[in-house]
Amino acid sequence: MPLLEHPLPSVQAYVEAFSNADLPVLRHTVRAFAALRESGENVGARHLAGIVLADPLMTMRLLTHLERHRRQSQNHDITTIERAVMMMGVEPFFAAFSDLPTVEDALAAQPRALIGVLKVITRARRAADYARDFAVIRRDLDVQEIVVATLLHEATEIVCWIHAPGLTLQVHEHQRRAPGLRSATAQRAVFGVSAAELQLALIRAWHLPELLVTLLDDSQQDNPRVRTIQLAADFARHLGNGWGDAALPDDIAALEGLLHMAREPLLHRLGVPEDMRARFLPPAPPPAA
Repeated sequence: MPLLEHPLPSVQAYVEAFSNADLPVLRHTVRAFAALRESGENVGARHLAGIVLADPLMTMRLLTHLERHRRQSQNHDITTIERAVMMMGVEPFFAAFSDLPTVEDALAAQPRALIGVLKVITRARRAADYARDFAVIRRDLDVQEIVVATLLHEATEIVCWIHAPGLTLQVHEHQRRAPGLRSATAQRAVFGVSAAELQLALIRAWHLPELLVTLLDDSQQDNPRVRTIQLAADFARHLGNGWGDAALPDDIAALEGLLHMAREPLLHRLGVPEDMRARFLPPAPPPAA
């Protein structure tokens, strides 16, 4: 698919354009698969899953591949990566995912876009790490489902960087000029739709498991699993601006409520530097008369 240079008329038009385009993966992923296959070692599903989970794009490719090749006898969704690899088998996995295109090659002529998408991928991985920790604290029934859904939370922005780099750069330029501008407003100004509006349409078109569709629906904030993913994504995005980001105190207050943790242990768990903790602590009560 040629790069999109102009906005499309509807959400469905974007869904069709992005769905018909090949999705690249990180060059590191391609090299890791090749090295593992050539090593002659006894490769396990857990090892392969670890490589997949380091790359949100590869995670998307694997899940959509499974849905496209779903067996009639399969009566349940596969919602974690290790189970997905076990379902395929190691040799069929390598056969299906050889000679993959890479992000680095796709955006070789777009260095600013390449930097942009790599930053989003790094943020998605960081968010997934936080979500894993939050899910463990909450004693979630399946932590890996939370990890996968959090990795996919940034899927739309990643896809836009790859297939519409010029338009995505315009969004970031709008936000650079107006630092308080909401992402959704900037996205609608350039694309005509917001990433959130496009997200659910894309993952439904890609036939991702229904559970993941539910977990990625930000409108279901009463669901603690959805809230875990949303807060992990928000926290990772705001932390990307440094511990002085204005939104972090609200994020931490929301996490305190979700995780039912006291503030000081929570700050320690989040790795807040000692010299920054004071701004996240409630004010001390006035001294007694």
